[in-house]
Amino acid sequence: MPKQRDVRAQRELLSNATWQVLAEDGLPGLTLRAVAERAGCTTGLVMHTFPTKKALLLHARDLLYERTAVRADAAEAASADATGALTAVLGQAVDLPHGHHEESRVWVGFLAAALADEDLADRHRAANHSFLARIRRLVAAVRPEWTDEQLERATKGLVALVEGLNVLAAADPAAYPAPVQRDVLAKALAEVTRPGRTGGGKRSG
Repeated sequence: MPKQRDVRAQRELLSNATWQVLAEDGLPGLTLRAVAERAGCTTGLVMHTFPTKKALLLHARDLLYERTAVRADAAEAASADATGALTAVLGQAVDLPHGHHEESRVWVGFLAAALADEDLADRHRAANHSFLARIRRLVAAVRPEWTDEQLERATKGLVALVEGLNVLAAADPAAYPAPVQRDVLAKALAEVTRPGRTGGGKRSG
């Protein structure tokens, strides 16, 4: 049992070091040596857990997903109703005043890398589909009368808006400050949550 705890602690140490390298140096700076230096250990110890640079990259992509998923879970759990949950989950997904700029930069780096790496592309698609499923579930709770087509359209529109804001703000934060992001997101949410909204699609029946 002590050995199992040591392995868990070692992986957590390396995960924290990996994130520090990503946040400060970006994806190009993520190397086994850089992680070892941040963790205060040998490169050999890092390679014992992540034998290749590719294994380290995949772990880092999973780590980004885990961080954002935990925050989304917390935002949803703290909300009083479906509308509040949808607003909170989307709100925490963009930078706004939350200080997640480094996550946006890291996400953009992984997106670019995924264009040339099918394994990273698979990880990216899985994370995106998970977020889409969460938002669709929340939109459906807000609009139980909507058809599948309406839910699909609203969900992908909201997710595309949030991800687009993240990408643009990561590259040019001065042009997309928190008030701008907040206003754009609020208007998009109003289109979904206001009474009488049809969702832009044809209703069956």
